[in-house]
Amino acid sequence: MTRGHTELGDITPHNIKQLKLLNQVVFPVTYNDKFYKDVLEVGELAKLAYFNDIVVGAVCCRIDTSDNQRRLYIMTLGCLAPYRRLHIGTVMLKHVLKICEEDANFDNVFLHVQVNNEGAIKFYEKFGFEIVEEKKNYYKRIEPADAYVLQKTFRKSGEQTKGKEKN
Repeated sequence: MTRGHTELGDITPHNIKQLKLLNQVVFPVTYNDKFYKDVLEVGELAKLAYFNDIVVGAVCCRIDTSDNQRRLYIMTLGCLAPYRRLHIGTVMLKHVLKICEEDANFDNVFLHVQVNNEGAIKFYEKFGFEIVEEKKNYYKRIEPADAYVLQKTFRKSGEQTKGKEKN
């Protein structure tokens, strides 16, 4: 299964159940109905990944405006186990990074990863993400409960203002 075609498709009311099923299989946490309702509203920030026309992965993001920053939060990015290492995660993450690049108003993009998920940590590090924080007891009902915050920074807080002050 090394050759194949990966493409991203919109999440719609007609295929949202596929996303739910995929998330139940891929992630150790359960997402509530509000998560799925919100996903339908974010447009390009949520995509299903198709490998040879089969849904095998998905990415779901939202814009976060906390801490005086405009950030993109990757809520979920996952792929079914048999389809890993076929660059499907890369296609999804590159889609997210392209949105950030084209928008040019994001300070950073970030996500939470379970501290023992070395595969995910290494994957994100390849794209310039760094561990910036450890959140104790982030997850309820799963072990380990701790999560790392991984972040890729596009500009430092206040960078736009600093640039204007130099003139």
